[in-house]
Amino acid sequence: MQGFCKTKAGASVRRRTGFAALGLAFSTLLCALAPRPAFAFPDRPVRLIIPLPPGGIADIVARVMQPHLEKSFAQPIIIENRPGASGIVGANAVHNAPADGHTLLFVTTTFSINAALKPSVQYLRALEPVSILAQNSLLFLVNPNVKAKSLKEFVALAKTQKMFYGTPGIASQAHLLLEAWSGQAGIQMQHVPYQGGPPAVLAAVNGEVDLTLISPAASLPQITHGALRALATSASTREKELPDVPTAAEAGFPNFHARQWIGLVTTPGTPQPIIEQLNRAFQEVLQREDVKEVMLKQGMTPGRGGPQELRQLLDTEIKQWTEVAKTAKITVD
Repeated sequence: MQGFCKTKAGASVRRRTGFAALGLAFSTLLCALAPRPAFAFPDRPVRLIIPLPPGGIADIVARVMQPHLEKSFAQPIIIENRPGASGIVGANAVHNAPADGHTLLFVTTTFSINAALKPSVQYLRALEPVSILAQNSLLFLVNPNVKAKSLKEFVALAKTQKMFYGTPGIASQAHLLLEAWSGQAGIQMQHVPYQGGPPAVLAAVNGEVDLTLISPAASLPQITHGALRALATSASTREKELPDVPTAAEAGFPNFHARQWIGLVTTPGTPQPIIEQLNRAFQEVLQREDVKEVMLKQGMTPGRGGPQELRQLLDTEIKQWTEVAKTAKITVD
């Protein structure tokens, strides 16, 4: 009897041990098969690279959004101004960063121009679109001594005398757009490039050039004080601050429409869930009244568009700039 009991007890212990091992193995298998929880993003400071000097519109937009983004992400947002080579220096830094969404790049219309006119910099087209943040129109501006109060009058004048137009530089958006518009108008003008928007505006004020195409933020004080005259806006609707200035379409050029914009891109290969999270966070901040107020004072409208919309915008503009540059024989080094 004692031996029997001893044998049964040993078997019982072995069975219990076997069941425990089986249960542990089964639990391990379930844990392996169960969906893993999403990793936290961001898990460290986020770098926001602006490929332009401090003080510009993109820089202003980034800094007014910064504290709200830090609250949303519960991480510091480190803004880095990395100008150089028309934005290529900043773009290169983001392209070479880890593909984890922690390094972002503010881009403007110059980005799509570079992608179109600098095919050797292939990685520009590979950067991942995230969000459209802001946009604004451009204004056709003339020196008050120019005897034209409309685009049609300016065209008529340009057909009788040589006209000069100033831009922020060779292959700038204004340069490409004014070449495209000149073709539509059937006129030829002499291009005078300057190093940035403010010098181009000053040149128009001083009468060094007859015409320029620039943002309202860069020219409203001069317009208000009569130092420049606005003939038309490039947008599809009139400017709130300049309700009497027609659109280019209203002024007789229905095929002319253009805008400046600010967007956000990140490193190629960044996971789509992170891109979607970034887009949501930035779009939510853009709806804040204090952010809207600052942007509107800069002549910008908060943008509404995610990665698909920004990709479509980039594809459209790259094609447009390629064609304009080819027709006008504009090249860059």
